[in-house]
Amino acid sequence: MSTLQPAAACPCGGGIYAACCGPYINGAAIAPHAEALMRSRYTAFTLRDESYLRATWHASTCPPDALFAEEEKVHWLGLEVKSALRLRQRKAESNPAAEINRDTVEFVARYKVNGRAHRLHEVSRFVREAGNDGSLRWFYLDGSFPK
Repeated sequence: MSTLQPAAACPCGGGIYAACCGPYINGAAIAPHAEALMRSRYTAFTLRDESYLRATWHASTCPPDALFAEEEKVHWLGLEVKSALRLRQRKAESNPAAEINRDTVEFVARYKVNGRAHRLHEVSRFVREAGNDGSLRWFYLDGSFPK
């Protein structure tokens, strides 16, 4: 796992690492909403931080195998959040009480593997539950891939 200097730009594109994803990844803060968790997970992928990714992955869907192959060299190019706000607004209008502990974030992440460009377009589902310490926190549940 590599680390970023606190003044470095955050890989998620949200600002300076120390004020963006850094506090979530280093355990100083809990992501306040699903989009912040998704951004921090993207940053953790760029840093190959398997422990953070596992800690923020819902236990029912977290894969048992290693998340990274040692020989695989991935170069992350950028993140675009497509519809987190629009989805939250729709939920608030429909049934806010039923959806307070669930959220969805649509994003596109671009990356290269062995020099070949790829694009991951995902609609991720998140759930908010009590963590190991008893505090409410967001967890990545799963995702689907729009056509």
